[in-house]
Amino acid sequence: MPRLRLDELLEELQARIDAARGTRDRVHSLLEAVLSVGRELDLTQVLQRIVEAAAALVDARYAALGVIGPDGRTLAQFLTVGLSAEDIAAIGPYPTGKGILGELIRHPEPLRLPDLAAHTASYGFPAHHPPMRTFLGVPLRVRDEVFGNLYLTDKRGGEDFDAEDEAVLSTLAVAAGVAIDNARLYEEARQQQAWLRANAEITRSLLSGSSRGEVLELIAQRAREITGAEVADLAVPLPGTDRLTVELALGGDTAARRGLTVPMEGTVSGAAHAEGAPVTSPGLDADPRFTAGPPGRFEGLGPAVAVPMGAAKGKVEGVLLLVRRAGGPTFRADEIGPLLGFADQAALALELAERRRDAEQLALLEDRDRIARDLHDLAIQRLFATGMTLQSAVRFVDHPGAEERVMRAVNDLDETIKIIRTTIFGLRAREEETRQSLRARTVRAVGEAQPLLGFAPRLSMEGLLDTDVPPAVADHVVAVLTEALSNAVRHARATRVQVALKATATHVVVTVTDDGVGIPADGRRSGLHNLARRAEEAGGTLELGTPPEGGTRLEWTAPLRAEG
Repeated sequence: MPRLRLDELLEELQARIDAARGTRDRVHSLLEAVLSVGRELDLTQVLQRIVEAAAALVDARYAALGVIGPDGRTLAQFLTVGLSAEDIAAIGPYPTGKGILGELIRHPEPLRLPDLAAHTASYGFPAHHPPMRTFLGVPLRVRDEVFGNLYLTDKRGGEDFDAEDEAVLSTLAVAAGVAIDNARLYEEARQQQAWLRANAEITRSLLSGSSRGEVLELIAQRAREITGAEVADLAVPLPGTDRLTVELALGGDTAARRGLTVPMEGTVSGAAHAEGAPVTSPGLDADPRFTAGPPGRFEGLGPAVAVPMGAAKGKVEGVLLLVRRAGGPTFRADEIGPLLGFADQAALALELAERRRDAEQLALLEDRDRIARDLHDLAIQRLFATGMTLQSAVRFVDHPGAEERVMRAVNDLDETIKIIRTTIFGLRAREEETRQSLRARTVRAVGEAQPLLGFAPRLSMEGLLDTDVPPAVADHVVAVLTEALSNAVRHARATRVQVALKATATHVVVTVTDDGVGIPADGRRSGLHNLARRAEEAGGTLELGTPPEGGTRLEWTAPLRAEG
């Protein structure tokens, strides 16, 4: 009996020693995890270290960290451990915070379940999702604010997560909150320095006399770099319309976006312009608020923010749109604040360029006035005096031929005076300040065709249409577009019409494509003859064709400058 009692005591002592050793090892692992998480300063790396450490501490097969978005109800970022890239691709988009994940968002308290499928908030797994049974979730707080949640599933060995696992994970969550806060402060300090450098660079560019386009490109490029955006678009309103045109595009398919016109209604840029405040989206591809504009423009892209330029002055000059890659973090409030100041720099560039343009126009008009005044006060008066002298000298000329020549010279002087006066009038006549741009006239022509067609034609514009296309050619372009749309209304019986207007370095090209019945061989061609005559007058060409899917494709081209 004493020997049996001694064996029991030794076994109990060994068990306690093993438990103490296990606790010591676990505490040691926890300390290592805390130190590992605290070493990083990059926020994304910190989050990845946290979820990896959590999986190792509680011996979980799968782990995830979900960052709660600005709305406080959905997940804006999701990092995983235990799933391969193939698994993630097969499962599909990351969760947004429904089911068990949403339960932890709504009630930020530790949640431990022996079978997550038995919980009332549990939803079925999507296709190709690996089976999961046990669950442990813990909220991550940063300065008493819930930043996100840790989700652990399937403890190895088939065991349930216990109270000790919950305590260890809760302790890690406290240390993780401090590490996240440090990383965010470090990132904010770096971004503030970057914004200050960028603002100084833009100010130097403005003061050195850089062109409007150069300054705007610099602003968009720096905003794109600092925020980690994939693309950056700068859109300005078209006068007299309810549309915006993309004046500058960086990143992605710039050719498809630059020069594109989009409506105010149904676009994130239009919403920012109308509200005069930043507008964010977790993903433009799937955001039901913004469905207008050509499809596929932002395919494969994710979170976006549109910031109005000049909102501080009460007049929005344009909108800066930044879009990150799919799966990237949403734009936070502390990122949008500096962006507003940056957008005001863009508005300043627009205003300064406009003032320079006005000053150059004023200088040109003053020069013209001086030339006109000199012609009137000097040239005309001398010509008039010369004519009077010749007329008074006629009576002293006896030869009939000489008299005729003198009178012809007097008449020529009169004609010359008339020509100079006409020139003076032309110099002093100001251009119509209210003359609309080619882009605005094009939008109006397409808009007028919409009620007649029964649907809205798709319109895209590209290139420097308002600066490189001469007024005479612009008039031809509007007339050609109006005639082509009129033909589509009267004869095509189309269900889709696409209009493309493009200015290259040498030519302007108008392309109108429909899916109608095509051009009949015996049909009237008076409208086409008019288009061909305009092409001939402008020194361009007119080509008609049939797209592969049927219908009609009209392409009218004219040079921007007279050849020869």
